[in-house]
Amino acid sequence: MRPATCALDDDSNEKRTERHPAPKGNIWLIAKNSPRHVLVVDDEPLIRWSVAESLSDLGFDVEQAPDAESALRMVTTAPMPYDVVVLDLRLPDMKDLSLLGTLRQLLPAAALILMTAFGTPDVFADAAAMGAAVINKPFELDELTRLITERS
Repeated sequence: MRPATCALDDDSNEKRTERHPAPKGNIWLIAKNSPRHVLVVDDEPLIRWSVAESLSDLGFDVEQAPDAESALRMVTTAPMPYDVVVLDLRLPDMKDLSLLGTLRQLLPAAALILMTAFGTPDVFADAAAMGAAVINKPFELDELTRLITERS
């Protein structure tokens, strides 16, 4: 096991260095300037919850919306813009890429990731034209995390 070194700042403005053994297993570390504020939009409560909880466990600040109306309200009233939006293609109040297009206009710097079990070549092409990635349901958390880090 290779030790890890990290510099710590304390209140006395004195830097000190401590050495710790490297952790065992597969641990994801989110960099300090990587995306932190994430919105997960899905009408399926279990999917929305599992994605949000998994991303929270990785250190992201995650909020959830069950439909397009709630997502738009959250985006337009959030005190800080979202860095990442993970959204489902089919929502009760929107079944096309309209929400994705609106989010791109409202959050031009955000990473947008579209989740769908109904991906067609047209959906993939249209989402890519808006600068979004598409992930097919079901998916592994590692795949979603990779997309988030690649897109930011």
